[in-house]
Amino acid sequence: MSPLHFSVLPGSFAVLRLASDADVPVELLAPPFHSVTRTPAELSVVCPENAVAAGSRAETGWALLALAGPFPFEMVGVLASVLQPLAAAGVSIFALSTFDTDYVLVKRERLADAIDALTAAGHQRVETGR
Repeated sequence: MSPLHFSVLPGSFAVLRLASDADVPVELLAPPFHSVTRTPAELSVVCPENAVAAGSRAETGWALLALAGPFPFEMVGVLASVLQPLAAAGVSIFALSTFDTDYVLVKRERLADAIDALTAAGHQRVETGR
């Protein structure tokens, strides 16, 4: 696997859990990033932390790393090449994938450790306007 480029999106993010049949609260669909996943068991939303209502069932304080894609669907090992060094550094993650790329959330207090682990593994942080 060749080294990957990644950026850190500005802001702090939250992961919310709602009932599987809940409507998606429109206020959560805020820039610069949001993701909605519905399963038979739950509705999960990743969104900017400042969009979350007080009292929500949410895990807050996440930083968002964007891997520079797009990655062909046939490409193997993309997430593994990022997650392995993070696991070795003891950095917990929450991962998301889209059609073009992958995103990894890490707790904000571990962001420096995550960046250090990824750069030590040969990946390169880039500043982008994503």
